[in-house]
Amino acid sequence: MNQDWIATAATLSKALPYLQRYAGATVVIKLGGHAMGSDEAMYSFARDVVLMQQVGLNPVVVHGGGPMINEMLSKLGIESEFVNGKRVTDQATMDVVEMVLSGKVNNRIVQAISDEGGKAVGLSGKDAHMMVCDQTDPELGLVGTPADIDVTILRDLHAAKAIPVIAPLGMGREGETFNVNGDTVAGAIAGALQADRLLLLTDVSGVKDKAGTVLTEMSPTQIADLIADGTIAGGMIPKTETALDAIAQGVRAVVILDGRAPNACLLELFTDHGVGSLIREPKA
Repeated sequence: MNQDWIATAATLSKALPYLQRYAGATVVIKLGGHAMGSDEAMYSFARDVVLMQQVGLNPVVVHGGGPMINEMLSKLGIESEFVNGKRVTDQATMDVVEMVLSGKVNNRIVQAISDEGGKAVGLSGKDAHMMVCDQTDPELGLVGTPADIDVTILRDLHAAKAIPVIAPLGMGREGETFNVNGDTVAGAIAGALQADRLLLLTDVSGVKDKAGTVLTEMSPTQIADLIADGTIAGGMIPKTETALDAIAQGVRAVVILDGRAPNACLLELFTDHGVGSLIREPKA
């Protein structure tokens, strides 16, 4: 008998308790622009998402697209201005951001999921008034912070066995379009859905201690301490802050993991040890 078949059957058998554990659960996945990588990586991610739905989960995909936006701005000769390290989004930049996120990136993910046998629907936070935002800071221009979240359309799509794929754009109270940090969008939507898991797929292996070792499980209190003492720094700060906000809103757990690793989502959800850094309240 083929040893590969035996190994596959054994893996499926070991996954059964986890399949039962997550049946009916909502999992929000933030796919970062750096984690999208090659077409092969994209289709591997798409297969994982389709499999998650097939075994009874309700996945929601929120994506970024920073590298793709930078590339298009460069091609068009649009220079970016930064305030305290954050890009100012004027109307010309916003037009490019919307074109890239709602057009190129969103369509690419939807197509990959469809090609792998899933039924995906592309959206942005502007659709069906899903995400109404306030301006984050006038100095940053058209950058928004989620204020009101309505996830009715996401629940309807799940009822129709469709996978929502959401571009991180929001609507202002005057109808303007806002650029919103993708992690922030994923956390806000996960909180509104009371998701079981929020998976933040990035290009690093997780939260690391000062020695560079990945911390596999932490509490919100530990995360706050690591931010305070400088262990968590740079781009990991907004990701961990998103995790803390999501948990405060009722998300059961958040995982920061390397989206470039093959089958990262499946390894996290359906194996004993998972991958990346798990953040949740301590068990009583």
